[in-house]
Amino acid sequence: MVLKIKSISKNFGGISALTDVSFSIEEGEIFGLIGPNGAGKTTMFNMITNLFPPSSGEITFAGEIITGIKPHLITEKGICRTFQNIRLFPQMSALENVMVGGHSRSKSGVFSSVIRTKAQRNEEARLRGSAIELLELVGLSDGIGTEAENLSYGQQRRLEIARALASKPKLLLLDEPAAGMNETETDDLFDLIKKVQARGITVLIIEHDMPLVMKLCDRILVLNFGKKLAEGTPKDIQNNKAVIEAYLGSEEDEQSA
Repeated sequence: MVLKIKSISKNFGGISALTDVSFSIEEGEIFGLIGPNGAGKTTMFNMITNLFPPSSGEITFAGEIITGIKPHLITEKGICRTFQNIRLFPQMSALENVMVGGHSRSKSGVFSSVIRTKAQRNEEARLRGSAIELLELVGLSDGIGTEAENLSYGQQRRLEIARALASKPKLLLLDEPAAGMNETETDDLFDLIKKVQARGITVLIIEHDMPLVMKLCDRILVLNFGKKLAEGTPKDIQNNKAVIEAYLGSEEDEQSA
């Protein structure tokens, strides 16, 4: 088991964003987290990465309780994420953006970086080589020197994934990676995430593109109004009456639309 969420709740003043949510993710899975806007999906990501702590409950990663530890330590332990809104360094090249992600695993200190020791130069060369490999993985080998702001939207999304992979995560959190993509870009994203899974990386994905979720994920958790509504395989979710009525839409809704 890679990740275990136990009775997690989060309150913002008098508003409950999440209430007593529990689930677990097995190693190597692609696990989907879906639900209407405001269901608490991104709040869950923010607690796993400790952008803010849960009000109650416990988060365990690779057998270790990580509830409340500092975000950079969570990255060091092997969890990395992307965001709903693209957060690249726009004036830096694609290669430089990915190398930034790799520096979370860097052993060189400030002194060795300033005087450019042999060890630091060797490490920088390794980071560069790894970044080039990741850009090839995500289909950006032709844009290595291109500034991030000059890449297309779909390319920027893939660049974010490459940068996250540079930190060598065991668990990759993807927050709506297909948002704004056309059909071809979404198909390319599906192939990329399957390649990530093939590298032994577990994936937790928030996504509103239901066809993508249903063909991509091994299991899915549905949130509604901050509570767990259902959990199971894509087939289980597609056949769950409560999910159909609350999120996917009932037949009556479709007929009246």
